[in-house]
Amino acid sequence: MASLKEALSRREFAKRRRLVLYMRAQASSEWILARRLAAVLLLLASVIAIIWFDRQGYHDELDGHVSFVDAVYLAMITITTVGYGDIVPVATHSRLIDALFITPVRFFIWFIFIGTAYQFLFQKVLENFRMNKLRERLQDHVIVCGFGESGRVAARETAEKVVSPENVVVIDASEQNVRDAADLGYIGLHGNPSHDEILRDAGLEKARAVIVALERDDSAVLVVLTVRNINPKVKIVSLAWANDNVKILRQAGADITVPPFQVGGFLLADAISQNFITDYVLDLLTASRKVALVERAPRPDELGRDMREIKQGVAVRIYRDGISIEFDEGENSRIREGDVLLVIEANPAGEKSE
Repeated sequence: MASLKEALSRREFAKRRRLVLYMRAQASSEWILARRLAAVLLLLASVIAIIWFDRQGYHDELDGHVSFVDAVYLAMITITTVGYGDIVPVATHSRLIDALFITPVRFFIWFIFIGTAYQFLFQKVLENFRMNKLRERLQDHVIVCGFGESGRVAARETAEKVVSPENVVVIDASEQNVRDAADLGYIGLHGNPSHDEILRDAGLEKARAVIVALERDDSAVLVVLTVRNINPKVKIVSLAWANDNVKILRQAGADITVPPFQVGGFLLADAISQNFITDYVLDLLTASRKVALVERAPRPDELGRDMREIKQGVAVRIYRDGISIEFDEGENSRIREGDVLLVIEANPAGEKSE
């Protein structure tokens, strides 16, 4: 599927990328409507009360005096801007009250009506349309669950190495994190990544992979279970903050688990006696650096060669039927069809960024 970014100019993409922000209301529609209806009724009651207590300042063309029913009637036709003119303010202070209080209340109530109609009718229709278009477009994309520090790095590297930014879907319960994701060019979905609906909105059925970068392992397990239930074939990569939870996450359905504390500890320990290993390892893993560690199939001209004899890059390991083979294992180190090579290569993107 052709990338949307390839079809747009850089300027057009910069304009559009802020439009791919889909948010869920924190409160239910019924609760929002109830609060707004209560506000309208309160304002209407205050208008009725003011007219009733100031009824001496009004004149009724029908019988000359204003009853409570007349006060309710006048409040309703005033708020709705009908204004038949049969009951009018005649006292100076009544006209001031009408101008300075009742008229602003009228506008405020209309703003509530218009805003509600926009939010629950026009905006909902527009959001549904955009969401449907999003589902149709998304395919072979990557979903990032959690946009904290780890999620941000994962999304950035994914956008540089694997797919284009508009094919990275970020799901986070924080509205600010979702807005940040949209500002960076990703698709942001505001919601709980363990819920079926939000994952389906993210096009999980057609996703290439899911990255679970949450700050709690129990939440990550729930997300992995939900993802695996919806799409049994999608690749799931998850953080595992505690070593004891690695097995649990694997049993839940994660294909790969990454223990950040353990990886960080290895690098810290090596940095005590080594000066450059940490820097080089980061170079290998970061898309913007000069070198890259890639996983690839052998090329036709490499078959039968010793892994140390490949011409493009430096092969550091072979994986054959899931078993790792090092460069010093004699005949086993010769490349065969079906092998997977781990190769250190020059990174063109890193060279350009220097």
